[in-house]
Amino acid sequence: MRTESSAIDGTGIAVSTDTDLTSAARTGTGRCTAGARAVTDGTPAGSLHRPPGAGAGRRNPSPTDRRSGTLQAALGVTAFSLTFPATAWGLEGFGPWSLVAVRCVLAAVVAGGCLLALRVPVPARRHLAGLGVVAAGVVFGFPLLTTLALQTSTTAHAAVVVGLLPLTTALFSALRTGARPSRMFWLAACAGAAAVIAFTVQQSGGALTGADAYLFGALLICAAGYTEGGRLARVMPGWQVIGWALVLCLPLSVPGALVALSYEPVHLTAHSVTGLLWVAVGSQFLGLVVWYRGMASIGIPKASQLQLAQPLLTLVWSVLLLGERLTPAAPLTAAAVLVCIALTQRARG
Repeated sequence: MRTESSAIDGTGIAVSTDTDLTSAARTGTGRCTAGARAVTDGTPAGSLHRPPGAGAGRRNPSPTDRRSGTLQAALGVTAFSLTFPATAWGLEGFGPWSLVAVRCVLAAVVAGGCLLALRVPVPARRHLAGLGVVAAGVVFGFPLLTTLALQTSTTAHAAVVVGLLPLTTALFSALRTGARPSRMFWLAACAGAAAVIAFTVQQSGGALTGADAYLFGALLICAAGYTEGGRLARVMPGWQVIGWALVLCLPLSVPGALVALSYEPVHLTAHSVTGLLWVAVGSQFLGLVVWYRGMASIGIPKASQLQLAQPLLTLVWSVLLLGERLTPAAPLTAAAVLVCIALTQRARG
């Protein structure tokens, strides 16, 4: 946002410099009271558009903010855990390209309507590159690659991506923002990721398929999108981050949907429509809204570790919604993951 002239994320990396504040003061941009507050206590101007826990200079969120951020991140993980089963439903009636393009268009319509209704200003030019990364990684790349993979892969095998995503996101965060989590954090994160990977690979029979290239590509670009989205969520609300990213994709998603629908046959069923609506509204927009708000409150690395539970939740939904069988190894893996999550939440960067 243009009015938010200074903000520092939870890792201590300044989003804007003090030079920006001085320049703004000289040029008279922004209100005097907001500018004075930004200088004295680090609170960015335009705080009405700031997510909870995203206060500038707030290196240690309050217990209430931490609980709220953890809850929101957990809700996001729950929404994401339904993505693969919902995608499998959607593929019953749509082709992969049609499903991805239409979900992007529907999500952009919802997000754009919210942005227009609330008269949200267009993001500052300096944020457009970051929004482009979110759009490429989270809005378009990850859904497309995982949908292509799910044509030949089971949801259990695809969950390998989700098992690796927290660790990869933490690595991207360290490279992008300079975050330095503690050794205990990394040990717990690696242990949890290893447990999830071992479980999901065992569930898929340990065989590597052609879908793995899609899955690992999706892993990398989604981690980049999550990291950049978490950074942007400290200078604008999380729902605006994903909202503007969706809107940025419209010039590609609309013609893409028209072309895909003309080539891929569509068979509307209750499952396919429900799956499409969920991945469009639940996974693509609402889930990312609470997810980015959670990351803004408790930090990218710690929020990302909550995703260690996502493959297990996905397997539960796969049993309930797709009729897949759950092996006895699931409770043991769940216990190991919960221990790792507890350790990462206690570890201080």
